[in-house]
Amino acid sequence: MKHNFDKKAVVILSGGMDSTLSSYIAKNSGYELIAIHFNYGQRTQDRELKAFRDICQELNVLNKYEIDIPFFSQIGASALTDKTIEVPTSGVEKGIVPVTYVPFRNGIFLSIASAIAEKENASAMYIGVVQEDSSGYPDCTDTFIKSIEKAINEGTKEQTKIQIVTPLVHLSKKEIVQEAIKLNVPLNLTWSCYKEEIEACGVCDSCRLRLNGFFEANQQDPIKYKGN
Repeated sequence: MKHNFDKKAVVILSGGMDSTLSSYIAKNSGYELIAIHFNYGQRTQDRELKAFRDICQELNVLNKYEIDIPFFSQIGASALTDKTIEVPTSGVEKGIVPVTYVPFRNGIFLSIASAIAEKENASAMYIGVVQEDSSGYPDCTDTFIKSIEKAINEGTKEQTKIQIVTPLVHLSKKEIVQEAIKLNVPLNLTWSCYKEEIEACGVCDSCRLRLNGFFEANQQDPIKYKGN
């Protein structure tokens, strides 16, 4: 793959399967990657940060930002950032936004990422949001991304033109697993679990969606789960 280093993309990389695949797609599109990771007081913050660093090493990312935004813990209102709220293990209910939703998280992530993109003269931002086969978060929809892209370009310098790329937004988890395997994404380095940091719990929404994707793709998930 020939890389055009005049072409820069900011990738929002949590260390999960979706954001990792999104970052590999950006690299395969010829971009020089600027990787951003957010520590926002989530339960699995340390494990996600490890995944981010491991994946950046695999991608040979030289320019990376680890951003601390602790106010999410102060706000609470999500099982990911408020330890008094249990992480649900009963599966995703269609049409209901689960308690793992962090209020306007992707809006805030994209706002910070756009400041970095403007500073770095990046022309694209990649985010691994999934609308079709996901937890049903309102800030993961195609409509939301198009709206915030317009706002970002309205609120930055005239010469700043940023496109938000969402390569997975209409994919199922099965298709995400298949595409990741096709692109040799190191899925063994990724972390999706909402609850645990040593062995994935296998029962939270994120683990369920991930495992179901591997099952439907007829593939083995390379990470360790409790009881396996």
